[in-house]
Amino acid sequence: MLLLTIGLAVLCLLVATVVMAASAVYVEHKKLLSLADGAALAAADTFTLGDVEDSSGAPLPVLDDAGVRRAAQRYLAETGAAERFSALAVGPGTGSPEGRTAHVSLSAVVHPPVVNFLVPSGIRISAAGDARSELTR
Repeated sequence: MLLLTIGLAVLCLLVATVVMAASAVYVEHKKLLSLADGAALAAADTFTLGDVEDSSGAPLPVLDDAGVRRAAQRYLAETGAAERFSALAVGPGTGSPEGRTAHVSLSAVVHPPVVNFLVPSGIRISAAGDARSELTR
């Protein structure tokens, strides 16, 4: 009976450890997703006015890839995101594919508690955010 009790205790501790590690990765992913959305929103505000007008006669905002990338990096620097995330990087997909929407792709490394010795380099997570500026009268 003692052997079964010890086995059950070890199994419960193992399950609790796995759940705690998975929860830590999930929470960090949600934080990174929020950061990507904020960076995309900041990048969407760096538009220039284009010559093309929509059906209402208002000029359309135009974004460029380099401007979106610079705005995202500036946002990350101003918010101090590098101190909160390990190995934070702006992804290669960051830019404005069609010139209207700011797309920001971020990646970072998560070090889950307790199981750090199993994954010493951490677990890489990534998140992407999109934002678009609309001009109205």
